[in-house]
Amino acid sequence: MNKLILIFAVVLAIVSCNSEKTFEVKGILSSAADQTLILEHRGLGGIEFVDSLKMKENGKFSFKGKANPNPEFYQLRIGNQAAVFVVDSLETLVVSADGNDLSATFDVKDSPVNTQIKQIDKRTQGLKKIIDGLNNKHSAKQIDDVVYLTELDSVLTEYKAEISKLILGNPAGAAAYYAVFQKINDQLIFNPYDKKDYAMYGAVATSWDRFYPETPRSKHLHDFVVNALKTRRQEEKQAALFENAQVVSSVNMPDIELADVGGAKVSLSSLKGKTVVLDFTVYNSQFSPKHNIDLKKVYDKYRSSGFEIYQISLDSDEHFWKNAANNLPWITVRDPQSVYSSFLSVYNVNKVPTAFVIDKKGDVVARVEDYGNLDAEVTKAM
Repeated sequence: MNKLILIFAVVLAIVSCNSEKTFEVKGILSSAADQTLILEHRGLGGIEFVDSLKMKENGKFSFKGKANPNPEFYQLRIGNQAAVFVVDSLETLVVSADGNDLSATFDVKDSPVNTQIKQIDKRTQGLKKIIDGLNNKHSAKQIDDVVYLTELDSVLTEYKAEISKLILGNPAGAAAYYAVFQKINDQLIFNPYDKKDYAMYGAVATSWDRFYPETPRSKHLHDFVVNALKTRRQEEKQAALFENAQVVSSVNMPDIELADVGGAKVSLSSLKGKTVVLDFTVYNSQFSPKHNIDLKKVYDKYRSSGFEIYQISLDSDEHFWKNAANNLPWITVRDPQSVYSSFLSVYNVNKVPTAFVIDKKGDVVARVEDYGNLDAEVTKAM
């Protein structure tokens, strides 16, 4: 009897071992003799070691790993070089690459999803190169803040339009998941708090909940999307106050306190009791001279009637701002965060110049982007 139980246990163990689902990645890696090839899992918690081997002269290699119920991301690495791929099912992946340029030459035979992953990487690397070039030009003052923002928005819009087609073409696919989490300089390219970008995350999360329910990646993506939606809705409520300022009463405005040309801190709230134009602008721009001339006409007309302008400069060049603003008669302050100012999102400023008219009670009563309407809005608020 004991003998039968032992035999049964051994058979059960063998069946159990054989039933464990695995995948295999194998192929030929040229120009890599005597180097260590490492297989790593790109998990939710970071990069995890799976296996490694020392490459032989013939370049052949083979790794096996435990399969997952959902598509999972891995990478092959030699030194500082890495090539990403996805295991989308129980399969054997056949790959080839040159060890001298692993990422650029890495290819997975007959795998459409891995071809898409490679296309995404190539497009993202190209975008990073463009953005790094813009950052260098901006830092070197070869382009001003407005040009920098305009060109940055243009290249991001083009990239997102292209990648969005891939995402929406198969939101349940591994490539779609991979695409929405692409980063440049540690910043997500698709902004989960932007309504248009959020739609991409939502599409992928919904599809993964359906096809891969209860898996760690699906749960993580679901929580990520829910938290982003809560934050976005809070921001939209706040933004609506400023978008529709004409019909809002008793708006609790976020206060602003920044240094003026002389270095003294001036708060927006200190002007309560006056009619105020809160003006967001950039001095180092083509529109600035005419913009300030137009503001001065309004300022001269109302200054004796309890009126003030609180003008926020978003210039990155403090010296330029000080020289340009030194002789202006109204309050001029500068946000050292420049085009990354948190006040831009808080006040929902999508373009510069943009102004808000604030009445004597401290309530926003108008949002102005067409400055031809500024005089009329100030008149109504006086």
